[in-house]
Amino acid sequence: MAYTADKPTPAFSSEELRQRIPGWGADLDPANRPSYPKEIAADTGARWDFPVRQQPHGFRERSTEHKFLTPVFGTAQPLKGIAGQIRKHAYTYSEGRLAHWLLLIAGDRVDVMESRIGALFNGRPDNVINETGVLSEFKRRGYRTRFGQHRVDLKHQSIDLLMWAAPYLALAGAAYMLSKTAGPRHRPLRPGLPARG
Repeated sequence: MAYTADKPTPAFSSEELRQRIPGWGADLDPANRPSYPKEIAADTGARWDFPVRQQPHGFRERSTEHKFLTPVFGTAQPLKGIAGQIRKHAYTYSEGRLAHWLLLIAGDRVDVMESRIGALFNGRPDNVINETGVLSEFKRRGYRTRFGQHRVDLKHQSIDLLMWAAPYLALAGAAYMLSKTAGPRHRPLRPGLPARG
């Protein structure tokens, strides 16, 4: 069982695995394993074999590799909005699948956009200039220290501004397209009506 001191019973014995897989068991000898002293059964003072489980309230993300939720889990950031639905869908895939991680990354990006739009509608828009630290480049000789120092970040400095501004440009473009489609449409005049000047 998971999260207990008991180790699961292996499906194959050491001899069977050694016959099937060349080189298997090379670290079975404790003298060859630097971590061996850490694996001794020490008295930790714990009074339980299985930790008391925290009770979930509502949906909690759980990897498909786990039989059940870990005994303790975080509740500070519950799933919400479109980002929450994306993250919830990510956990239908195994952690070994690329889709799991790409959906989690996409959920993070959507969460950032949702938070910024929410802050804008609440009258407290993000101060993206100060929060990104762009102004510090021009204070205390920050920009001049980049030259003649063989700094690695000079290689990607040319695209940094574009990467920072790309989401805002995309939002501005989407807002412009929405305003064009939602704007007043000119209806053709009915026959017999005079044209407006």
